Parts: sequence; C-alpha cells; structure tokens
Amino acid sequence: MQLINGLHFNNIRGDIYGGLVAAVVALPLALAFGVASGVGAIAGLYGAILVGFFAAVFGGTPAQCSGPTGPMTVVMAGILVQFSEEPALAFTAVILGGGLQIMFGLFGIGQYIALVPYPVISGFMSGIGCIILILQVGPLVGHAAKSGGIVANIQAIPEFLSNASPEATLLGLATIGIMYCTPGSISRIIPPQLLALFASSLTAYYFFPNIPLIGEVPSGFPSLIVPTFHQDAMAIMIESAFVLALLGSIDSLLTSLVCDNMTRTQHDSNRELIGQGIGNMLAGAFGGLPGAGATMRSVANIRTGGRTPISGALMAIILLATLLGLGPLAEQIPLAVLAGILFKVGLDIIDWRFLRHLADTPRADVFIMAVVLLMTVVIDLIAAVGVGLVLASLLFVKRMADLELGNLRFLTAPSPHVALDKDEIAILERNVGKLVLIHVDGPMSFGSAKNMVRRLENVKGFNTFSSVVLDLSDVPTIDGTAALAVEDMLTMIQAHQQHLFFTSMQSGVRQVLDGMGVMAKIRPGHQFSLRVDALRQAAYVAGSTHPDDRPPGIQTALAKTVYSSE
Repeated sequence: MQLINGLHFNNIRGDIYGGLVAAVVALPLALAFGVASGVGAIAGLYGAILVGFFAAVFGGTPAQCSGPTGPMTVVMAGILVQFSEEPALAFTAVILGGGLQIMFGLFGIGQYIALVPYPVISGFMSGIGCIILILQVGPLVGHAAKSGGIVANIQAIPEFLSNASPEATLLGLATIGIMYCTPGSISRIIPPQLLALFASSLTAYYFFPNIPLIGEVPSGFPSLIVPTFHQDAMAIMIESAFVLALLGSIDSLLTSLVCDNMTRTQHDSNRELIGQGIGNMLAGAFGGLPGAGATMRSVANIRTGGRTPISGALMAIILLATLLGLGPLAEQIPLAVLAGILFKVGLDIIDWRFLRHLADTPRADVFIMAVVLLMTVVIDLIAAVGVGLVLASLLFVKRMADLELGNLRFLTAPSPHVALDKDEIAILERNVGKLVLIHVDGPMSFGSAKNMVRRLENVKGFNTFSSVVLDLSDVPTIDGTAALAVEDMLTMIQAHQQHLFFTSMQSGVRQVLDGMGVMAKIRPGHQFSLRVDALRQAAYVAGSTHPDDRPPGIQTALAKTVYSSE
C-alpha cells in the first residue's frame, strides 16, 4: 500500500496548475471563514494550510483539496461562543475532533457515514446555508453580526436593514454581482471569488476609505496551543468534538464522491477520514479553523488538471507563501466584501436541487428535510442530524414492514400469488376450510412481526381451521423480534387446539429460531423439508381420508398420537 494514496508524477503539470488555481479559490474563502468564525482571518489561513496539506498527504481521495468550509465554520463559531473566556478550550475540542476522525477511519466507520439518508444531509446542508446567510446580513450592510447566536441575528435583521451603510451595501452587492456575472471565459482564467475580492477591495481603497476592514492580520508561523482540559467543561468539549468529527467526515466524504465522479476513480473513505483527522488535529494545535474536503476547491483543482495529492499539498504551500508575504495587503480587505463572498457560499450550500423537486418528492422525505433544516437553524446542529436519522430510520422500517407484509400470503385455496405444484394445489382444493398455508417471501423483521400475528387472527374463519402450515422456504433471514412473533403464532394456534407445521426453513432462520427457544416448542412430527409433505400431514391431521393426503407411515402414526393427546 502506498504511503501517500494515489501519488505519482505522471501528471505533474496538471497538478501544479490545479494546485495553483485551488489556492487562488481558497484564499478569499479562508479569509472570509476566519472572520466569520470570530477568531480572525488568520485562523482561516492556518486551517486552509494545515488541513489542506496533511489531508492531501495522508487522505484517501487523491484529487481532493481540503480546508475550512461553511458548515465547519458555523460549528466552530458556536464552539468559540461557548468558550469565549478561554479560546484554548475551543481549539482543544478541534484537536479531539480530529482524533475522533482518525478513530472513525481506523475502525472502518467511513462506510457507515456514507449511509446517512439524503433528506437528512439535504436539510442539514440547507440549514447551514441559511445560517451563513443570516449571519452575513449585518456585515453585508456595514454592521457587525450580533453575538447572541442565530436567533439574535434574525431578530436584528430589521435593525440592520433600516440602518444600512450605503457604502458597505454597495460593495457587498457588487461583490455578489461580480461572482454571479463573471463570464465563463474569464472565470476559467481567474476565479470569480478572487476577482470580486480584488475589484471590490480596490474600489473601497480609493472611494470608501472609512469602510470597516479586516484589520491586523499577523504574519509568520503560528505558535503552538497547549491543549487545555477543565473538568467542568469536558462534557461540552466532547460534544463539540463529536459534532466537528461527524460533520467534517460527512462533508469530506460527500466531496470525495464528487471527486470520484469527476475523475472516474474510487476513494478510500477510511483513509480519507484519517487524513482529515490528522489535518484537523494540527489545525487545532496551531489555532487554525477545522476543515473538511472542500467541493469548490476540489472541483476547481480537477477541472484544471489536478489528479494527485501533489495538487492539494501545493495549494497549502502556496497559501503558506501568501501568508508570509501578503499579510499587510489582506488587512485592507473590507468586511462587506468578505460578507458578499460568504453570502454566495451560503446560497451555494443550500440544496436547490432537492428544493426544485419538492412537488415530486415523497412527502416523508420532504418532512424529514424540513425538520432537519429548521432544527439546524434554530436549535442545534447535532440534534438536527440525530432527529433526522431517527425519523428516517423509523420511516424506513415502516416502508420495509409494509413491503414484508405485502409479501405475506394466507392461502386457504390455490392462489396465483404463490407458485404451487399440482399435488399442493390438489391438497388445498380437497381441504378448503380445513387448513391454511402461510407463505412468507423475503426477510422477517421486527417491523412486521406484530402485524403478522394480527393478520393471521383476522383470517376469515380462522378458528374453524384444524391445521396451519408455515412455509419459510423463501425467508433468507429473520430477527429476534420476528422469531418471538412466530412463537406467539405457535402459542395462539395451540391455544385454539390447532396444529402448526413448519416447512423448508433455511439454516440461518432455523438458527435464530433455535436461539430464541422457538424450535423447542415445535411438536414432534411438525417439521418438514418439503412443503407438499407438510400439506399432506396438515390435511391428514385435519381429518382428510383421501389416499393422496396420507403422509409417510411413521409421520401418520406420530401425528395421530400427538393430535389425540391434545
């Protein structure tokens, strides 16, 4: 296995150009995310450099470029508010989050993170987009965002708009306009974000000298932050670390899928989580923002030729050189310009594809998406994902239960829904009203277990039947709850002085039934490997005297003995 996944030097020219373009895209975003987080623009650059380099070197998606993203910035801003008195605790949470990501990768959890239902992801990402938009309304019109969280900023929007600064508003809207209106022929040469940053900043420098700016941007290498732990803050720190780890993992693996589609390759999800974890641990250790795989940077990298980890590592190196040499210039960037850049980021994060198809989307998926979106915006990020997963799981179980019940057939006569041979059809026709054949097609799980027993009870004239045959030949698997439902069925049938015959159990099903103690309650002579033999035995016990309904002699004697003893 390669030490650096996907490393080769056959595409060096494309990787150099891709890394350069990715750095140009990353620069304004890193500055904007740093300011939005509340730490400062420099933290965004530190995060882009450290996460970008180490995730590229140790990750599992060769063409992916990593760094601070909108969702991670929103979470980090909330963590910093919680630990405003001692920011070292917030960065310790980032280090812990990176450690959790490494554990996710080592224990192979990456494959399970990819199973998060799309409506949950859609609602969460759209909620993050809405949060970014709400938080940037104030800076976009010349005011600092409120410190009271998202609700305080929503309440302050009328105040922001009624006292808007004309100069800041003009610059912010111009920044957004440039990004949306830049022709494709120009955007292929210079990213619209960078073009908007330069054009709007120069305009402010010459025409609006009194507009609020980023302010002092430190230069040089960051200093090491010693991890800090307080017993009374441990619960919040661990929760924050888990949120960062989970969100960073989902964000990165979604971007990895985008990269796979563009490069026709296959990423290593667990290795990617390890690389992201290493990058985030180092970012936290040096006061940088946490990051993840960044879709915009990765797409720009791939479209301009980047294919190997060289491009992602080069992006980080270029940003480091920029940090060392261009700090004084970054100090002149207006906050309204960065707000305009982030405003477009927020709009891009919203899942417009899902929203465009709301009318044709299943109502359950729309409900899950809406709940997750609202909870993400007004309550809590991790609670939103948790509730979304629970809702999606319950609805999935309901759908599977309906499907399982749809494949459950109660036959008192031949039916086109179950394939029977001529002997089985003849037995059912001769014994109408005497026996019931239950055929299950597909897995049996807890979702349908109780309804299965209820449906049996509701079979017309069920109490008048003498024998029931349970055909499990097409059941590949059964869980413990469904096994107990089979036991309930057995108990109910015995209470009615009826017989329950089992036929064609697969080994896995037999093992579960045996483990749950069901097999021990099946009477001798009531298990068969062939369905036709079970039907013959059931017909004979039900009183049939037809010669073709006589089972093998030993079973006949045993069945009569058992039947007469009841």
